Amino acid sequence: MPELLLHYIWQRKAFLAFPQATTDGRPIEVIDVGTHNTDAGPDFIAAKLKIDGTLWVGNVEIHILSSDWYRHGHDSDHAYDSVVLHVVRRADKEVINARGEVLTQCELRYPDDEQLLNQLIIDHISLCSDRLQQDNTLLTSNWKRALLTDRLKRKNEAIIQLLNLTHNNWREAFYITLAHNFGFHTNSIPFELLAKSLPLSVLLRHRDSLFSLEALLFGQSGLLNDNTANDDYSTSLLKEYKFLRTKYSLQPIDYSLWKLLRMRPQNFPHLRIAQFAALFSQSEFLFSRLMEESDLCRLRTCFHVSASDYWTTHYRFCRTSPVLASAIGKSAIDLLLINTVVPYKFAYSYGNTTTYQENAVTLLKQIPAEKNSIIDRWKLLGFSIKNAAESQTFIHLYQNYCLREQCLNCEVGWQIFAINIDNISLNNNNLSSLHI
Repeated sequence: MPELLLHYIWQRKAFLAFPQATTDGRPIEVIDVGTHNTDAGPDFIAAKLKIDGTLWVGNVEIHILSSDWYRHGHDSDHAYDSVVLHVVRRADKEVINARGEVLTQCELRYPDDEQLLNQLIIDHISLCSDRLQQDNTLLTSNWKRALLTDRLKRKNEAIIQLLNLTHNNWREAFYITLAHNFGFHTNSIPFELLAKSLPLSVLLRHRDSLFSLEALLFGQSGLLNDNTANDDYSTSLLKEYKFLRTKYSLQPIDYSLWKLLRMRPQNFPHLRIAQFAALFSQSEFLFSRLMEESDLCRLRTCFHVSASDYWTTHYRFCRTSPVLASAIGKSAIDLLLINTVVPYKFAYSYGNTTTYQENAVTLLKQIPAEKNSIIDRWKLLGFSIKNAAESQTFIHLYQNYCLREQCLNCEVGWQIFAINIDNISLNNNNLSSLHI
């Protein structure tokens, strides 16, 4: 049984029809189950319990086995000293907190219809899918708005971390995030490391020379080296990079970080790096321009750049190919707007006016929905996902609730599972089905 089920039973008070007692036989009356804690620390905070007639106010920790207390290291963590009750499915061991105190434990008694419980938890995604396919209104507009806001706030937290790293330099932080998203998931990490290894200030000093920008970026990526530079273009590029590397005391990242297998030529990191160089050769004040611009068409124009001529016939150094579209494609531009420009507009509003924040949400509603496997799954359930605001909402729901089995914290899960738990309570009058 997943621990999630015990959390659900406790939070929903599905145990109330059955007498509860400590492992040493003292009766327990649950007055308040407490607040479910989704951060570090005990599972439920500020619970109110009467144990053998004595009122206790404190935290509750839930495990399948008592021994999980030790497996999770709670016996040496003072954050768990406030636990007044250890709720378990089976008490297989006495537990002691970091202060050396023996904890009160309870083997939770609850309705134990194995078939339905397995459906609720083990097959919870299928259960949600079936119910949502029957009734899309279970996913309310209020919950969708909350999901989108939460997604933007989480991205804002990542931006704040970068601002701390860059000493509150918005342009530098944006540059790193943009590089990360230029990797388009497959090469996001090496692209981000490349940006962190090459300060924006160094890059902008050579903005007037696309060749120098390419030398810096390709050299720092590790993809340009003595083994890969075997034609006139790459040899000249490497010579320029060696000079600039010495001048700025640069250290390239490990070239082995880049993923090159089973990729289409237009998705190779070499072409993306060349496009990235072209983007920064176009505008010295790219960040300011993107923040101040609110029109979607003009924002897209900011990314209408093409890599240098070499990359119309190459996808790697010295590797030719049929003519490639060296410009950044429309769908790629929209992804950069969704994952970079919109989050920074939303974050920028915290230090200025809400105009940026409103523009961020408006842009998401104007940009077409992303196309990926997650969105395809939702469409199979009958949802019409027309714009990026909706696709970001559904991606956030899937990644942060469905995949992580956070049904208890999802409005849809509450509606579905509450009905089923109530059915268990109503239909289960046989005390032989109790888990004891």
